[in-house]
Amino acid sequence: MTQKLQAVRGMNDILPDAAEQWLAFEETIRTWLHRYGYRNIRMPLLEHTSLFRRAIGEVTDIVEKEMYSFVDDLNGEHLTLRPEGTASTVRAAMEHNLLYDAPRRLWYIGPMFRHERPQKGRYRQFHQVGVEALGYAGPDMDAELLVMCARLWRDLGLSDIKLRLNSLGSLPERMAHREALVAYLRERRDELDGDGTRRLETNPLRVLDSKNPAMQSVIDGAPRLLDFLGDVSLAHFDAVKRTLDDAGIAYSIDPRLVRGLDYYNLTVFEWVTDRLGAQGTVCGGGRYDGLFEQIGGKPAPAAGFAMGIERLLDLIEQAGRVAKHPGPDVYIVHQGDAAQKLAFSVAEQLRDAAIATTLHCGGGSFKSQMKKADSSRAAVAVIIGEDEVAAGEVTVKPLRLDTPQQRVPRAALASSVGAVIGRSMIGQHSI
Repeated sequence: MTQKLQAVRGMNDILPDAAEQWLAFEETIRTWLHRYGYRNIRMPLLEHTSLFRRAIGEVTDIVEKEMYSFVDDLNGEHLTLRPEGTASTVRAAMEHNLLYDAPRRLWYIGPMFRHERPQKGRYRQFHQVGVEALGYAGPDMDAELLVMCARLWRDLGLSDIKLRLNSLGSLPERMAHREALVAYLRERRDELDGDGTRRLETNPLRVLDSKNPAMQSVIDGAPRLLDFLGDVSLAHFDAVKRTLDDAGIAYSIDPRLVRGLDYYNLTVFEWVTDRLGAQGTVCGGGRYDGLFEQIGGKPAPAAGFAMGIERLLDLIEQAGRVAKHPGPDVYIVHQGDAAQKLAFSVAEQLRDAAIATTLHCGGGSFKSQMKKADSSRAAVAVIIGEDEVAAGEVTVKPLRLDTPQQRVPRAALASSVGAVIGRSMIGQHSI
């Protein structure tokens, strides 16, 4: 027997009922980003592996353990399915000289890939919305990104998402902190786990990002990067916090928040919830002024964030804000060859008038077709039989109103149907 084929583990089908929720979410996202002046960018799923090694950092979980990388047998290129979107956005901005005349506000949406152990809220193919503000140096942009997120949570009806905030300062400040951190960790080498021991010499800041409970006492006692910040970095951080205070956005300072990628500096943040178990981070980001230069471009300031769509949809579902397919406006019922020919023409006529129309296909009696019309959730059934064909008319039957059906000429069909829809249309295609 031929083996039944299934989706790759951790890469999930999104079926029509669930896809309605995705469409509604994406519609909200597009509206929200348009209000803040962001423009869409779309990058390829495959990039050269070196892009992520240089951008994310060699000694990170993503590069060391999680990337889907391979060598193209045809030309020997080392390629990787993108594990995140920021590096690809910066690469595209550099390649196409997008910052030649002005800074850019860009956003993207789509799948990312990481080879992790699949569990709820953490998949091998997952989806993100990313926002990247390229060419903006000031703390005002950092603050705007956070204000944007707070507005989105309101737009989505989500109230249990909290902001954690930190500053990673400048490179010299991080180097001074690194020296103190390494000295501290060396004194406690026996308490480090395998990852901590390995990263002690190569990337000690990543030790602070460990989720191993056995490491928490070591992490809690480690030198704080905030204590190494100079006046310029502190002023930048204070300006971000003042704007948040003025906007009434609550936050907590987390001196151990470092994010999992090497390209961050100054402001870093995460939006977290306790409603998703271990996968509590729904959005994370910060400033990454050195990334352009790090991957071979001219220096340029930048900041941004990415949010996990699957996790946000879980929260939306928990909040009871479920989008449903609204169904067509009209369902066309017909019987007979002449009626079928007329029905095709009438369906296109209604669609020309921007009326969503489902034309019955597959035959069947008027009774069975009317059952399908009712279950479609259409507001109106348009009925075409031999009598209608002979008269050059159609019958308009309201399905959601207690009003009689009526025969109308084709010329009056769109206006007649539109009037019924206006009184009876149900279902909303939004969150």
